[in-house]
Amino acid sequence: NLEIVHDRAVAELFGGCANGCRFCQAGFIYRPVRERSPDTVVAICRSLLLSTGYDELSLNSLSTGDYSGLKEIVTRLKPFVKERGVKLSLPSLRMDSFDGETADTERKSSLTFAPEAGTQRLRDVINKNITEENIFNTLAQAFERGYSSVKFYFMLGLPTETDEDVEGIVNLAAAVKKLYRERRKSGKELRLSISAATFIPKPFTPFQWEAQDRIELLEQKQEHLRACIKSKHVRYTWHDARVSLVEAVLAKGDRRMSKALLRARELGAKFDAWDEYFSFDTWMQAFQDAGIDVHFYANRVMGEDEILPWDIIDCGVSKKFLLSERRKAYRSETTGNCKAGCAGC
Repeated sequence: NLEIVHDRAVAELFGGCANGCRFCQAGFIYRPVRERSPDTVVAICRSLLLSTGYDELSLNSLSTGDYSGLKEIVTRLKPFVKERGVKLSLPSLRMDSFDGETADTERKSSLTFAPEAGTQRLRDVINKNITEENIFNTLAQAFERGYSSVKFYFMLGLPTETDEDVEGIVNLAAAVKKLYRERRKSGKELRLSISAATFIPKPFTPFQWEAQDRIELLEQKQEHLRACIKSKHVRYTWHDARVSLVEAVLAKGDRRMSKALLRARELGAKFDAWDEYFSFDTWMQAFQDAGIDVHFYANRVMGEDEILPWDIIDCGVSKKFLLSERRKAYRSETTGNCKAGCAGC
């Protein structure tokens, strides 16, 4: 017997995302935003709980906090989930759309946020559109309501990243701990988790032309961040840079990648998303046998005038728009979300 991943009832509030983070493929290929009505969401949630034995209900979307009727559906669902002993969870919350009242449940659990970068400059580069003020206002609300566990998602290796940006993650963690001591409502210590993924350039994003940092540099950044975290109350996890290299090669690959995929399978690659089954050497052998230079795909900045392997696909967002977003990134200029006004993508 084992528990499956995401072992809970899940209802999707809307498709798409209005925010336009420049690294996020889903944010571009799933445009435009398409919301379900509150009546439909409530009906789906009730049906899910009545027809399953789940004790947790998750309201999912690419950015759940941006749903216009969130407060209404949480208010309507609260009596129903309380009566059935079900925990209501809201993942994918943005720090500028968090509402303490909405997130308030009888059973306090961990809150998860994704600032992605440790400094405001780098958050502007990636178009995260959240400020330090958003971050601390949000956490102050959460701590005053009794939350004592927070998980942050960051990314290492983002375009234009410096050591100062990496250290910014630690500085942010220290400021959050200080805020918790000022606002906490219980005697509990703050449980703070920091998860650092690796930036992978993805097709159909403004960063599709970018290079991924080489493994040596990524591992250096991961170690630097680990060394900067002095507190035993901060849990730090990171992604294996070797897995991220394989992902970057596959993400930016062309038709030649098909031979490598077949060769990897012949060499025994299977269930690679599970750490114990992933073999970096197998993948490197497969790429070599297929005549593929991994650095050519993963660690090279592509020319803006290059014909990209995925140009044959129209995802609905113009290449011209993605290019303009890339150039704005290098000027640290942000683009407002789709609700603030159409950017003509």
